[in-house]
Amino acid sequence: MLSDCRLRPDCRMLFNNLNKEYDDGNFIRLNILADSIKNICAGELYLMRKTDSLVEIADRISLDFTLTEEQFLKKIESFAGSTSETMLGAWNNKKWLEWRIINDEKKYFNRAASNLRLLIMFHEEKEKQLLEISTDPEMIARLRHTQQVVNESGDKTNPVSPVQMLVTYTITVPPDLVPEGETIRCWLPMPSKNHPRQQKIKLIETSNNEYVISPDSAIHSSIYMEETSRKGTPAVFRISFSYQSRAQYFNLNTQRILSYNKTSALYKKYTSEEYPHICFTENIRRLADSIVTPGDDPVATVKKVYLWFKENIPWTGALEYSTMANIPEYVCDNRRGDCGMQTFLFMSILRYKGIPVRWQSGWKVPPGFKNLHDWCEVYYEGPGWVPSDISYDLQDSEKRSIKEFFISGIDSYRLIVNSGVSGSLFPAKQHMRSEPYDFQRGEVEWRGGNLYFDKWEYKMDVKYVAGF
Repeated sequence: MLSDCRLRPDCRMLFNNLNKEYDDGNFIRLNILADSIKNICAGELYLMRKTDSLVEIADRISLDFTLTEEQFLKKIESFAGSTSETMLGAWNNKKWLEWRIINDEKKYFNRAASNLRLLIMFHEEKEKQLLEISTDPEMIARLRHTQQVVNESGDKTNPVSPVQMLVTYTITVPPDLVPEGETIRCWLPMPSKNHPRQQKIKLIETSNNEYVISPDSAIHSSIYMEETSRKGTPAVFRISFSYQSRAQYFNLNTQRILSYNKTSALYKKYTSEEYPHICFTENIRRLADSIVTPGDDPVATVKKVYLWFKENIPWTGALEYSTMANIPEYVCDNRRGDCGMQTFLFMSILRYKGIPVRWQSGWKVPPGFKNLHDWCEVYYEGPGWVPSDISYDLQDSEKRSIKEFFISGIDSYRLIVNSGVSGSLFPAKQHMRSEPYDFQRGEVEWRGGNLYFDKWEYKMDVKYVAGF
């Protein structure tokens, strides 16, 4: 919120009204007020940016919530059958339904139906959920791979089980979206060079001979290119690169874990809050204190928190992060979330408990199952940085090292792009980012504004190279 002292009284009143319309979901009136602010308060540049941001976020919320109740009920018929008001009321009381009032109409989240099915299975149909997990081809392949990783690791902690991949990543901006002759600016994801699990990175080809690769120190690893918009012609940004990814497993029961040096820069940085999504709110502190017993060492703390998630926080599809004010609070309150949402809460709890942890993200790229993905790394004095994937499930194995593999291990099928959140892009972006915290799909803009995810398409092709 803007400080009152920075605004003229008439502009302050207009902006307060704008915030109220936003909070109430009155997005039509929000846009009318925004136009008034731009006419009356044109000299207040900071206010102009805040107004544009609210309008942009309201547009993004509208894209997430498009289903009428009739459309939502139609979608859930296949697994819930005919639905009564009593059933809807019960699900709503459990916070299993995601909806908002937008412009005086009740609208459901686009993924509300599939999320409801996941929640019903998690809480009420455990046997069905376990059967689906045990027969899922991705889970079967993951189990086989992690068994190999544990066997190959033995008592060591160095990266193992290398996989060589050739990736082609393409962003396509449709024709005539940007006026002819204007410059389209595009940032595409690249493999981070700062990790021992990710090596032999080679840029093979780019669609444009002129490009800018972010410095090795960048939080978000990217390659930047420009194209001039041509009438009737799509703008295509394409890169090809190869890299080697390796798995890593830490058997923390055999590792010597030392006391933290709490005066070190590393400890202070990675046990601190990073607003808005790594934070120690009252609810998060209360939750953390209910899970962890005073005197628990770091290994026990991480394991307790991880296992609590497995019992309480199912994976569900997420709203766009840019529309959420406080992601860990949302997960804490609603008891669900996707990989990044769970990771934000996981990190908030661990940092509050004095355990250093840092964000890592990019893509999961197992054959046939590639997708955006977020996870983290926990720091233990002695072993160092240890990967932990809070949204990957406990595996179907009697052997504890395999069952709990992802508490202190990670598979070979990753593309690491980000080593933190909310970093700067190179060169700097001029307009509001489509994803202000993470960077996985890419970013596109032109002089007239940001091009949100619904305005362009992205595609990743992965080939797995043998005999490297």
